[in-house]
Amino acid sequence: MFAIVTIAGFQEKVEKGSVLRVPTLDSKEGDSVSFSDVLLIADGAKVTLGTPIVEGAEVKAKILSHGRGDKIRVFKMKRRKRYRRTQGHRQNYTEIEITDIKATGGKKAAARPKAAASAKKEAPKKATPKKTAAKATKAAPKKTAAKADDLTKVEGIGPKIAETLIAAGHTTFADVAKLKSAQIQEIIADVRGSHPSETWPKQAK
Repeated sequence: MFAIVTIAGFQEKVEKGSVLRVPTLDSKEGDSVSFSDVLLIADGAKVTLGTPIVEGAEVKAKILSHGRGDKIRVFKMKRRKRYRRTQGHRQNYTEIEITDIKATGGKKAAARPKAAASAKKEAPKKATPKKTAAKATKAAPKKTAAKADDLTKVEGIGPKIAETLIAAGHTTFADVAKLKSAQIQEIIADVRGSHPSETWPKQAK
């Protein structure tokens, strides 16, 4: 039979008759002490689990002695800083002997449910009926845009001017032939340089 008990902030696994060292307790040698923060008690196959502690459970112990552990040395050094420190430490402890483990009440640990031999098969999802006749959306007929002529064939019209005329909606030679020189100058006013356009309509025609 053993128990898991909290002693001075540390969890310990104890059995009756076991001797262990714990942080210093405020009691004299020979005194009896009890610990009620029992987290678990196991007696063979019977396991009692606390939530978080086992109600009514108790671990009794007897204080054997108080002492100090072996000295340990802590050495600190910082390179190129002329810093060196050596410090010793001996940890205080109390040696106790477990005299009795009392288990009453508490909540038994629930046994894990065994996995079923055959897992439940999920019900197949019902297939959603497909629409018998899908509504075909009639696409609007695309307007066939008139093919633009290469306006740069007209002497004096460069790529930039041709782009400007096409952007204004004059994409063919026939469109340019209908324009007057003054209209052309208004359309290409933003194009840098002087562009004599008197002969362009005639050439386009």
